[in-house]
Amino acid sequence: MSSPDPAAIAVAQQRATADARKRAILLVLGASATFTLAAAAVKALGGAIPMAQLILFRNLLALPLLFLMLMQVGGLALLRPRFPGMHALRILFGMSGMVGAFAGYTYLPLATATVLGFTMPLFLTALSVVLLGERVGWRRWTAVGVGFAGVLLVARPGADAAALPLGPVLLVLLGALGWALAMMTIRRLGEAGEHGVTIVIWFAIGSAVLAGMATIPVWVEPTPREWLLLGAIGVVSAVAQLLMTEAYRRGETTLLAPFEYAGLVWTMLLGALIWAEWPGVVDLAGFAVLVGAGLFIWWRETRLGVRR
Repeated sequence: MSSPDPAAIAVAQQRATADARKRAILLVLGASATFTLAAAAVKALGGAIPMAQLILFRNLLALPLLFLMLMQVGGLALLRPRFPGMHALRILFGMSGMVGAFAGYTYLPLATATVLGFTMPLFLTALSVVLLGERVGWRRWTAVGVGFAGVLLVARPGADAAALPLGPVLLVLLGALGWALAMMTIRRLGEAGEHGVTIVIWFAIGSAVLAGMATIPVWVEPTPREWLLLGAIGVVSAVAQLLMTEAYRRGETTLLAPFEYAGLVWTMLLGALIWAEWPGVVDLAGFAVLVGAGLFIWWRETRLGVRR
């Protein structure tokens, strides 16, 4: 019996790795498109449902799928958090990010809200210096500055009719800051040995509980159409989260992170087709500057081996 050919084994392994990477990229693109559907459902509600109620249903309806994932990877034992205090911070930061995103989808063009959310890597880079003691060189600091110049191009404060409403813009930016802090907290939890599913499911549970309490005094009885949209937000968000989780399980972060920017393409398409939101030349320039700054930071950190 002949021994296996090492060269053939190596070729087979390379093909398997390439196939896994392709599937991971497709999963990220699918997750970005699915998240866009949830964003469109939020926009379609038009602010008729209080923010707390939106967050409640987004997390409550995601829990069945998350518990299914929990049972597949480790069972109820993973429900025991090892670091409750850090989970509490992650919940608060994540909820602030969700408030910012939902406010943006409701009161701004879909693509604009999406691209303003891409300031998260800019905040993450700046915060890594203050909170993690990382060294950031002049190239990345320049990219951060250029990225925020892109924010000014998009928002155009003081440009009269062309200016975006300041309140929603600030909420989206504060939400992006919240997401950056949430990502840093997740990193700390992961380094301390907390399972990823534990982090995700406790965020959903904690957010649902806090949003549920906040919903009591402001509850609005949804119409049948609004019930349908609320259900779509919860279920579609959960599916998108599972797709993204599976993508990052199959592929490397350094490979997949740029493909998350596909969300901008999806939101531009949906915004144009459903709400006739056509970005102008200055808008597109701001989009390009913001995305370019984020991609440069990703590229630079990949070269330097910075872990995010």
